[in-house]
Amino acid sequence: MSLQTTSEAVRDAPKHSRIVAIDILRGIALIAMASYHFTWDLENFGYTAPGLTAFGWWKLYARCIASTFLFLVGVSLFLAHGRQVRWPSFWKRFAMVAAAAIAISAVTYIATPGGFIFFGILHEIALASLLGLAFLRLPALLTAIAAAAVIAAPYFFRSEFFDHPALWWVGLSATNPRSNDYVPLFPWFGAVLAGIAVVKLASASGLLARLGTWMPGRWSNPLVLIGRHSLAFYLIHQPVLFGSVWLLSQVMPAPPQDKDAGFLPACQAQCEQQRDTTFCSSYCGCMLDTLKGEGSLDKLYDQTEIWKSHLADLASTCTAATESKMEGGQQ
Repeated sequence: MSLQTTSEAVRDAPKHSRIVAIDILRGIALIAMASYHFTWDLENFGYTAPGLTAFGWWKLYARCIASTFLFLVGVSLFLAHGRQVRWPSFWKRFAMVAAAAIAISAVTYIATPGGFIFFGILHEIALASLLGLAFLRLPALLTAIAAAAVIAAPYFFRSEFFDHPALWWVGLSATNPRSNDYVPLFPWFGAVLAGIAVVKLASASGLLARLGTWMPGRWSNPLVLIGRHSLAFYLIHQPVLFGSVWLLSQVMPAPPQDKDAGFLPACQAQCEQQRDTTFCSSYCGCMLDTLKGEGSLDKLYDQTEIWKSHLADLASTCTAATESKMEGGQQ
């Protein structure tokens, strides 16, 4: 099931019509996603401060975008299959999304093996579409309760049992794995369930039927077009944006950044994919002091195996020192 939807199966909507408002909302979310990815690309090539998109407003912005997409997956699932699952259509959409997810994993593994996307938003959409079928006939209130439980689960049920790579997709590991786009089942499936619950209530109240009669002006045409071809837009936009910034970097390279100033936010962003903010602040300070102390900060991005092994040893030492420091502070 892709982000694209039809309203042919909606009880109260006109037959063979689409709910344009949903296409517009999806189009807005896609534009927002593109703006975030463009900023990430600028950061990647050194045009912004390291770690910019991993903190504060940008981090919240990214989570809002992902939540909106997955919420709309739930809406789409109900609109298309709420009355009866149309299996040929469902499997066709599922195959398209799953194939795209596999392709993204393969490409990012080659391009960025250290942070490749093994379970990103397309992987989540594919799995959530399958699991979401079980909630289409359940009462809206029960679906909403399930959504709340899924969203809350990572805050209460994390365990080292899920730290095995084969279970990273669940989202309950004690430390988050490193990936450029990590959208595990918990808590993100909760957004899909929330979409199902809300659209059920909207259908029962007649709001969905009224929304289906709204016809915006011509201003909405670009957003509707993007919203109706969301998977294609998703797959195409980032290569175009990334390639454009790369071309810019060949003509007008970003000015060199101060290594001391750039190290801490970059380290913090990478560390917080696995540990909490307090730990990462102390750990990154330890790493910076150690690298400066031995005069090896300039070699930070050296790709030789000897340097990688040395850097791993430094990371282990700082990890142990930070954990010991935090344990001592709790006593």
